[in-house]
Amino acid sequence: MTKRKVLFVLTIALLLLINVRVNAGNPMDINFEAGYVDPYKGNDAPQRSPIQTPHVGIDDYALTFYTPCDGDTLRLLDDNDNVVFATLIPIGTTTLVLPSYLSGTYQIQIISGNICFWGYIDL
Repeated sequence: MTKRKVLFVLTIALLLLINVRVNAGNPMDINFEAGYVDPYKGNDAPQRSPIQTPHVGIDDYALTFYTPCDGDTLRLLDDNDNVVFATLIPIGTTTLVLPSYLSGTYQIQIISGNICFWGYIDL
C-alpha cells in the first residue's frame, strides 16, 4: 500500500471513533407566572417587587434550564391538581428528563422558597 492509502485508511478509522452529538430540535420555552406560597395560609398574595422567572425550555421529555434552579422543587400537576411527579432539582443541573410514562397536558411548577413559578407543558 502507498502512504496515501495508509493515511486515508487511518483518517477514516479515526473519524469512526469520534462521538457526534446531534440535537434534533430547539427546546420550546415554557412561559411561567409567579405567585407567593404562604405555608401557613396556603393562599396566593400579590408581590410588591418584581420577580425574575426562570428560563426553562422543553424538547420532548427533556427540560433545559437556562437559568439556575439549584435546590428548587419541580412538580407536575394533572387536570385535577394531583401531583403526578415531583423532584428536587440537583445543584448544577442544566437538563432534566421527565418520566416517559407521562402524557397529556400538565401544570409545571418550580417552587423556590416561598415563590411558586407555574406554566403548562404538553407531553
